[in-house]
Amino acid sequence: MGISARRVSELVAGSGELALLDVREQGVHYRGHPFFACSAPLSRLELVIGDLVPRKSVPIVVLDGGNEGLDEKAERKLRELGYTDVSILDGGCAAWKAAGLELFSGVNVPSKAFGEFVEHHYGTPRIAPGELKRLQQIKKILVVDSRPLEEYQRMNIPGGIDVPGAELVYRIHDLAPSPDTLVVVNCAGRTRSIIGCQSLRNAGIPNPVVALKDGTMGWELAGFTCERNAAREAPAPSEEGRKKAHAAAERVAKRFDVRFCTSQELSTWKKDQARTLYVLDVRTREEFERSHVAGSRHAPGGQLVQAADEYVGVRNARVVLVDPDHVRAIMTASWLIQMGWNDVYVLEDPELAETGPRKPRIAGTPPWRTVVAIPEGAAALDLSTSLRFYKAHIPGAWWGVRSRMDEARKAIGDVSSLVLTSEDGVLAHLAAPEAATLFSQVSVLEGGNAAWRGPTESGVERATTTRDDVWYKPYDHNTDYLKHARDYLDWEVALVEQIRRDPTIRFRAY
Repeated sequence: MGISARRVSELVAGSGELALLDVREQGVHYRGHPFFACSAPLSRLELVIGDLVPRKSVPIVVLDGGNEGLDEKAERKLRELGYTDVSILDGGCAAWKAAGLELFSGVNVPSKAFGEFVEHHYGTPRIAPGELKRLQQIKKILVVDSRPLEEYQRMNIPGGIDVPGAELVYRIHDLAPSPDTLVVVNCAGRTRSIIGCQSLRNAGIPNPVVALKDGTMGWELAGFTCERNAAREAPAPSEEGRKKAHAAAERVAKRFDVRFCTSQELSTWKKDQARTLYVLDVRTREEFERSHVAGSRHAPGGQLVQAADEYVGVRNARVVLVDPDHVRAIMTASWLIQMGWNDVYVLEDPELAETGPRKPRIAGTPPWRTVVAIPEGAAALDLSTSLRFYKAHIPGAWWGVRSRMDEARKAIGDVSSLVLTSEDGVLAHLAAPEAATLFSQVSVLEGGNAAWRGPTESGVERATTTRDDVWYKPYDHNTDYLKHARDYLDWEVALVEQIRRDPTIRFRAY
């Protein structure tokens, strides 16, 4: 069933639930899409859809660039998976633009645009890299990096301590016991620096707090060198630090009208077939795996605000945030509320009944014949991301995209057999039936790349299609890093003007 761009725009602006899914590859999605469209590539649809859109009867609209046929394939796939209300945006992004509606480039656009909105609305203070460098030489300054540890270790401001976004208000009090200590919050670019800085200011900590202008990218553009592989992490708060964090969170909850719910209410909501429910645990992964609410999903608070469209694919859904200490859930809720989310709750009395990592909800994984090694004379086709493939892959393997299997067939040609692999083998199993229509004998590498114990090589000389399956961050590029960083920062800053032209965007100002 087709639906016009104007009608989809009306639905997006309404109060009902809706999932707007761009089924092109993420790198193509990056070039331009409606503001609230979530990236859900056809090639990986089964891997993401269960978490992104958990309710099977929610209205879904799928789109591609226009007349590409990906939307029709996605509609059929979703119906096979049990989704009952699926429509196609007539004409895709081309029709959206022709109707006079805004297309936004980039990924995680709602979160990125919101960060720029926050800086403009609150006048979030910032410090230039050169000024920070100067002050570091004459006084004690606390630099806190609001990214996950993996990103922090890639590159960080010298001397900085890793304190991911939602952890800032929870852990800052022991890190900066003196109210005279200047606190500088940074990330790779802008958003998490701004949100992190403003979180501490909203919480009312007595220290002066500023965001590092343009983060580590700005630091390197200024000619300074980042640290690599640092391991400084903020410790868990002391009892006194925890008391201060609770008091700060209470102030934030009152100011931003954060709502709470009980486990009994949550149990009732889980049975509600008419509403979509997300139960998201915003603590650290270690805490989540130690014990968590049954059926909840790990979504660290800072990343949930930074990349909301990767965790919640249904507009106007009900969201419950979990943190037994409440601090991180309250801080996360306060930002989601300002982003325009209406039904966000902090769980008052979480019952932590499950342990261990959560297995993703992957639908439609068929069994397929597996091998533990690549047979002589066989070709290997790796369906992991081009970024992962570039870094390391099975020697001699080809790289491809599942939804472009016909291109892989042309590039590889006639072979006696084909072995499919992917990050953990799951995507390879999903792709095997499709590959079997093009190749004579198809098998799957047992356990995928994660189980491979042989030698590896790097590079992408045997790519079967364009490397636009994912968005390449500035530091993912092998050349011209500074140019890519400068372009990225310019894009972020320009978002604040573009969102003014889209009437469906309704951030809240307090």
